[in-house]
Amino acid sequence: MKSPGHNPAPRRVVVKLGTGVLTSGIGELNTARIAAVCADIAALRARGTEVIVVSSGAVGLGMGRLRLEKKPKEIARKQACAAIGQSLLMQTWQTGFTPHGLTVAQVLLTHDDLRLRSRYLGVQETLRQLISYGTIPVINENDTVSAAEIKFGDNDMLSAMVASLTGAEHLIILSTAPGLIDMKGGGTTSETATGGMVSKIAAAKLATKSGCGVFIASGAEPEILAKLLGGRGPGTFFVPSGLPLEARKRWLAYFQRPAGTLTLNAAAVPVLREQGRSLLAVGVTGREGEFAVGDIVNLAGPDGIVFARGRTAFGSDEIPALAGRKADALAALYPNRKRLEVIHRNDLVLL
Repeated sequence: MKSPGHNPAPRRVVVKLGTGVLTSGIGELNTARIAAVCADIAALRARGTEVIVVSSGAVGLGMGRLRLEKKPKEIARKQACAAIGQSLLMQTWQTGFTPHGLTVAQVLLTHDDLRLRSRYLGVQETLRQLISYGTIPVINENDTVSAAEIKFGDNDMLSAMVASLTGAEHLIILSTAPGLIDMKGGGTTSETATGGMVSKIAAAKLATKSGCGVFIASGAEPEILAKLLGGRGPGTFFVPSGLPLEARKRWLAYFQRPAGTLTLNAAAVPVLREQGRSLLAVGVTGREGEFAVGDIVNLAGPDGIVFARGRTAFGSDEIPALAGRKADALAALYPNRKRLEVIHRNDLVLL
């Protein structure tokens, strides 16, 4: 494993644990492993490192309590499993941390909690306060209420968002695999897990753009957290970006579900990519999807490849009339508008 070397204790880390790490079968908690992970985290805390846990397992624990052998296909049944399993999951974590004098704090999130700017900032402040109280925030997707349009998709991506949101120095993703290479970038075949290596790679991409180093390693390895942070653990390490995106640009790039796409002409693409300019109407050739003023949209070149994302100042119904127009023609079309950029450069981020 390419490691970050032996460094002083990091200020803050996010530790994500998959269902396979926490259980030894459907609904069967691996209490010995959980106790070992809690001891590892307590040791990090004793060295001055703040730790946030992102924990899967609620659906699997609910399935076990209901004696289900396969994950239900119906959303309502999955949500019921999550509702039953979430309380069991939190009891498990508190039991593991109690011998170390640590208190856990449950935080359940949907994608809307991070997609909407005001709620994003609210979550950020809540986590800051929980950390200041000395608790261990244990975060999970709110599967009881999450429908397809507000789901993160998996907890790998949620953990990367949390790492970005909290300015963590490292994200440690613990799974049943000892690193990236063994799974060859594949998915998962577990009845209770979601994602797989594909989702972990996507999560690593987001986190490293935040200036956060990412480890993927086996949760079964003894004292794995200390080994990884000491540069001697087995696993895979993703080096953080040398020039991380500033927080608002990260929010635009990775915390959104774009409502549509603006297609640009060949001349506009390098202007945005290389000169950092705003998107003007003259560079727009068309649009896909329905969106309103202030929505987040993708930007694609004439080849259809999405290369940027931003907050649009015009709705989708206005795009056909303004597409391709130069500044004077656009000013005549909108005489009362002070700003005529389709997307201002402060609201635009390259992907």
